[in-house]
Amino acid sequence: MNQKTNVRLVLTDDGSHSVYNEDIGQHYHSIFGAHQESQRVFIELGLAYAFTQFKEDLHVFEMGFGTGLNALLTANEALKHQRRVVYTTVESLPLPLEAAHRLNFDELLGTYWLKALHDTPWEQRTPVNEWLTLSKHRSQIQDFQTDARFHLVYYDAFAPEGQPELWTEEIFQKMASMMLPGGVLTTYCSKSAVQRNLKSAGFTVEKHIGPARKREVLRAILQ
Repeated sequence: MNQKTNVRLVLTDDGSHSVYNEDIGQHYHSIFGAHQESQRVFIELGLAYAFTQFKEDLHVFEMGFGTGLNALLTANEALKHQRRVVYTTVESLPLPLEAAHRLNFDELLGTYWLKALHDTPWEQRTPVNEWLTLSKHRSQIQDFQTDARFHLVYYDAFAPEGQPELWTEEIFQKMASMMLPGGVLTTYCSKSAVQRNLKSAGFTVEKHIGPARKREVLRAILQ
């Protein structure tokens, strides 16, 4: 995929970068705090919970690699907890490396892997640190195929206003088909239609307090 992604970096309220996609007209993370949003939605409600539910190596799938922030936070948590994580992600429009290399997440978090996350080759599994391996796929989720089954899904697509086709019952049915029983899906979007589509796809939906300026976010458990 050689389509160019037109983006600009934005500094959010907690001092971490987000990215604004000029073509879709949306930010990759909350302007009220990129780091705190990812920490709350994907690490606290997703990864930390999955660590308590599953004792084997954790298989994580991220819908929308984007800035790499969720993968970076996961690599850091895997190291801190000494839990092996096999991380798989899809991205149809990767960030230009010039923009990715200017993101300030490593500086803020005291981590060292952001450049490696973006520079690792596509379509092959690569160790990021001792506890996390990464496999990135240039693909739309509709076209992605895998035999793997995941304990945890970070559903971090652009909002329904920008890409409504990524929030349908059919997409969540596909997510369910890729997950293990009892698997966990977390997302920042709590719209009623999204909740209905998750329930129709076989998930039990929990509403949780969100990060700054976000009343609710979702954790969904596959039955």
